Amino acid sequence: MSKDRPTLLTVRDAAERLQVTARTLKYYEERGLVSPTRSEGRYRLYDADDIERFSRILRLRSLGFSLQGITEMLKRPLESVEGGRRRYSNESLQHIRDGLAQQVAALDTRIDAMRRELKNAQMLKSELSHDLDYVERRLAGENADTLIQQRRAAQSKRSPKKSSAPDDSA
Repeated sequence: MSKDRPTLLTVRDAAERLQVTARTLKYYEERGLVSPTRSEGRYRLYDADDIERFSRILRLRSLGFSLQGITEMLKRPLESVEGGRRRYSNESLQHIRDGLAQQVAALDTRIDAMRRELKNAQMLKSELSHDLDYVERRLAGENADTLIQQRRAAQSKRSPKKSSAPDDSA
């Protein structure tokens, strides 16, 4: 290759260099963490920046960070510090913290909504179970008047302040 053009690696070569599977690289691409260039034949080609980005992702994963956390971290640049190491500045860490906190807050909102939905579904299931029990007992030959009396008695125990109108149509 010419010195003018950067070295591009295929999926297999990049995976070998990073010591991961090609599927791992494709997965991170599917998650939007890396966007390799494509050859004319639509093959993925990775440049040095892509390899560095993958290395960063793999380091963060090995430290136990979630992909959501890594996504937030990749939005911020690393700064050089003493000894040639690269770290996040306090400003970058604050931005990462804010992004993660927003995700947690959004998940808390979703969890609360799901809990309300679950409570409503459980209440509806309970009501339907009583209805199903009545119909199954009627099909089994039990007397309708006796079952209606039992339902009224059970209903008055559940909500003693409510009085229901007679329902002889069942």
